[in-house]
Amino acid sequence: MKIGILISGRGSNMAAISDAMASGEIPASKVAVVISDKAGAEGLTKARDRGIETVVVERKGRSRAEHDTEIGDELEKRGVELICLAGYMRLLSPEFVRRFAGKIVNIHPSLLPAFPGLDAQKQAFDAGVKVTGCTVHYVDELLDHGPVILQKEVPRLPDDTVETLTQRILNEEHDLYIAALKKLQSEVQ
Repeated sequence: MKIGILISGRGSNMAAISDAMASGEIPASKVAVVISDKAGAEGLTKARDRGIETVVVERKGRSRAEHDTEIGDELEKRGVELICLAGYMRLLSPEFVRRFAGKIVNIHPSLLPAFPGLDAQKQAFDAGVKVTGCTVHYVDELLDHGPVILQKEVPRLPDDTVETLTQRILNEEHDLYIAALKKLQSEVQ
């Protein structure tokens, strides 16, 4: 299974996924390309260090649909079969979602449908919930919506700050994304 990963930042989930594929933990899979909408994304260096091809497709004042068309073309050139959003901080256009329907997955730092959108960990913290977590889900045309693949609960500890809670959720995200991709890979075999 050829995976394309879209990033905007540090690429920690991308690194965890690519390392799991390289080690065989996620069998019969490889990261074909990492695409970022930001030339300075830290994750691009991590991808290159792992021998993964990288592409930058900057927004440059284009419409979302124009930007997404170029990304989609880059993914198709490489025969990508599954697209993983890993800290990709731009909403995908409806055209892109339809073009790759059922082939886009995302990780979100909450137990969806709770706390969609930006700063989900802070939203959960401010709401005073006792348990939050992370979700891997298929992407549809709505924000942080679509069928859930897997979820992992993360308790809010009495001495947590937004920062400590965020870090503990991120640690779980890595394992959850790998588990979700293993599940998806087993379903296509």
